[in-house]
Amino acid sequence: MKHFFLTLFAVVCAVASRGQSLEECRRLARENYPEIRQYDLIAQTEQYNLSNAARAWIPQVSLSGQVTYQSATPTYPEAFNTILQANGVEMAGIRRDQYKVALDVSQNIWDGGQTKATKAIAEAEAEEQLSRVDVSLYNLQSRVDNLYFGILLLDERKAQTEALIEVLASNLARLQTYYKNGVAMQADVDAVEAELLTARQTLGQVESSRASYRRMLEVFIGQALNTEKLERPAMVELKSRTSARPELALFDAQESKLAAQRNAINASLMPRFSAFAQGYYGYPGMDMFKSMVSSDWTLNAIVGVRMSWNIGAFYTKRNNLEKLNAAQKQIAVQRDVFLFNTEMQTTQEDGEIARLRKAIEDDNRIVELRRRVRMAAESQLENGVIDATDLLRKITDETSATLARSTHEIELLQAIYRLKTTLNQ
Repeated sequence: MKHFFLTLFAVVCAVASRGQSLEECRRLARENYPEIRQYDLIAQTEQYNLSNAARAWIPQVSLSGQVTYQSATPTYPEAFNTILQANGVEMAGIRRDQYKVALDVSQNIWDGGQTKATKAIAEAEAEEQLSRVDVSLYNLQSRVDNLYFGILLLDERKAQTEALIEVLASNLARLQTYYKNGVAMQADVDAVEAELLTARQTLGQVESSRASYRRMLEVFIGQALNTEKLERPAMVELKSRTSARPELALFDAQESKLAAQRNAINASLMPRFSAFAQGYYGYPGMDMFKSMVSSDWTLNAIVGVRMSWNIGAFYTKRNNLEKLNAAQKQIAVQRDVFLFNTEMQTTQEDGEIARLRKAIEDDNRIVELRRRVRMAAESQLENGVIDATDLLRKITDETSATLARSTHEIELLQAIYRLKTTLNQ
C-alpha cells in the first residue's frame, strides 16, 4: 500500500510539473473563443429551415370571411317572373348584399421538386456557414502559436540573461578580491559591475514582456496558465505536402450551394398539382335558384384538383443560371489563388526551415568556441594578461552565441509548426 501511494504521488507530481503544451493551448483557445457558439446556432437554424420546408406537405388550411355589396345580381327575366307570380311563386332574386365565411384546405400532390430543392439549399447553406466558422477558428490557431512561441523565445532569453548575470556576478566577486589584493584596478571592477547592472535591467525588461505575452495567451485560452514554464513542442517531420486546409472545404460547400440553387431554378419551371377542398357558410349558396327565393345562409362545399404553372419562371431562367455559372467561376478563381498562395508560403517556409537547420549546426560549433575563449579569458585575467574590458567582450560573445542558438532552435520549431498549420497536418 505504501508503495502504491508513493507511485501515485510521483505521478501527480510529474503531471503537475509538466508544462502546458501547445496542443492544449490550441484546444482551450478554440473552446473559449466566442465564435464557437456559432456551431449550435447554425445547427438550430438548419433544423428550423428543414422543418419549414417539410411543412409544405402538410395540408394548408385558411379561414376567410367577406361581406360584399354588388351593383347588380342575377335575376329572372320580367316575363318569366310574371308567370311565376301568377302561379303563386314569389322570386325575389339574388340580394345585392352577400356574406361568406369560408374554410379552404389544400394538399400538395406534386410540387415539381421545389420542397426537395429548398431542403438541399438549407443544408448547403448550413454547411457553408459551418465551413466559415471552421476557417475562422483555424486562423485562431496561428495567433495562439505566435504567442506560445513568443513566450518560449522570451523564456530562453530570460534563461540566458540569468546565466549571464551569474557569470558576471562571479567575475565581479573575483575582481573585487583582486582589487583588495592590489592586483586589479577599480576601473575593472566598475566595468564589470556596470555590465552586471545592465544585464539585470535587461532581465527586468524580458520578464515584463514575458508576463505580458502570458497574460494575452491566458485571455485566449480563458484560464490561467497552470505552469511557470511552457512545454517545448516536439520536433516533427512533415513528409506530405498535400494541403487539407478548411478553406478548401469552404470552397466545396459554396459549390454545393450553387448546385442546390440550380436544382431550385429547374424546380421552379415545373407545374404544381394539388388537391383542394372549400367549404363556406353564407349567402348566396351554390344553389342560385334557392338563394333567389330565400336569403337564408346555407352550407356549401367544393372539392377538386388544381394545376398551376408559373410560365414567367422561364423568362428569368437563363439569367439566373448564368449568374450561378459566374459565381462558380469566381469560386474556382478563389480556389486557384488560395492554392497558389499556399504553395508559395510552403516553399518559403521550407526554405526557412532549411536555413535554420544549417544555422543551428553552425551555432553548436560557435558556442563551443566562444565558451573556450571565455574560459581562457578568465584565466588570462587572473594572471593579469588581459583587463576586464576584454573579459566582458568574451562573456558577451559567448552569451550572444548561446542566445542565438536557443533562438534558432525555437524559430526552427515555430517554422515547422507554421508549415504544419499551412498544410493543416
